[in-house]
Amino acid sequence: MSDIRVAIAGIGNCASSLIQGIYYYRDGKDDIPGLMHTEIGGYRLSDIKPVAAFDIDKRKIGIDLSKAVFSKPNCTYVFQKDIPHLDVEVKKAPVLDGCAPHMHDYPEDVTFIIDKDQKPVNITDELKKSKADMLINYLPVGSEEAVRYLAQCCLDAGVAMVNCMPVFIASDPQWAKKFIDKGLPIVGDDIKAEVGATITHRTLAKLFTDRGVKIDRTYQLNVGGNTDFLNMLSRERLKSKKISKSQAVQSIIPHHIEKDNLHIGPSDYVPWLKDRKLAFIRIEGRQFGDSPVDIEVRLNVEDSPNSASCAVDAIRCAKLALDRKIGGPLLSPSAYFMKSPPQQFADNLAREMLEQFIRGERER
Repeated sequence: MSDIRVAIAGIGNCASSLIQGIYYYRDGKDDIPGLMHTEIGGYRLSDIKPVAAFDIDKRKIGIDLSKAVFSKPNCTYVFQKDIPHLDVEVKKAPVLDGCAPHMHDYPEDVTFIIDKDQKPVNITDELKKSKADMLINYLPVGSEEAVRYLAQCCLDAGVAMVNCMPVFIASDPQWAKKFIDKGLPIVGDDIKAEVGATITHRTLAKLFTDRGVKIDRTYQLNVGGNTDFLNMLSRERLKSKKISKSQAVQSIIPHHIEKDNLHIGPSDYVPWLKDRKLAFIRIEGRQFGDSPVDIEVRLNVEDSPNSASCAVDAIRCAKLALDRKIGGPLLSPSAYFMKSPPQQFADNLAREMLEQFIRGERER
């Protein structure tokens, strides 16, 4: 099999877990936990090859990606220390709206340090020079302008996109048409985690509704200590994130829940949690005879490795689509790996569709 040549935008905790994972699973052992698919269409994790990297933090720019993934403000769980020199220099991306103004008020070890005098590269040119197959987007929540810029760079450079952010590209009809017209696949938007708050919430909501319980109200409260949670203290940057997480849960529930009774979204930044995420989920409903029932769950997970498990599969599915010359939003991978796909499906159905896609039976 050929390499999967991947460019990465945003060398934060999620990118760190992704790169660590490529080398943690490099020997191809099937008995190591954490993978949904050891192989997808003949591609293993060892076939994923980073070829370009972009960031805005001066501590990462100009150094090899193998070192940048461990640079501050990254604080994720380290499970693979031994990463060889990758010969991929991190280059400066245009900042645009990629850094919230309030981030400058925090200590340097938890936020971005931006050199305003350093000129950004042309992302389109870099994608072409690196001969990337695709770009995976890990920009901060609220980077609406910056993500759209990256999407246009993908179109101009002729590369696929995996959009892990809640900026609606694959699920936006106008952007979707652009990728269709260019014959370029895109998986998006807003990545789910392997066992994260959204997939857990959806599973519980599906259990309630399948068993005849009418859900009256529900919440999901999330706290964490990584840079993304710090970034999300700026509530004006949360609009798309709250829409993405809310519709991911509402889509499982067959009746509409009023806005005041459906509360889903990040809640606070707790520095000492680092990359650990705590999710608190509550569902209240009525069962037989209108008798009340409720459930509460507390999930404690390392946030970025949780995301990387889905990212490595999304990357390999995007490569399959390139090989098969399938353009536009990939419905099956997007439905299974993303919170806001172009079309929502129950997770068990999305999984069946995904397996059919991998076997080449769908989306030709």
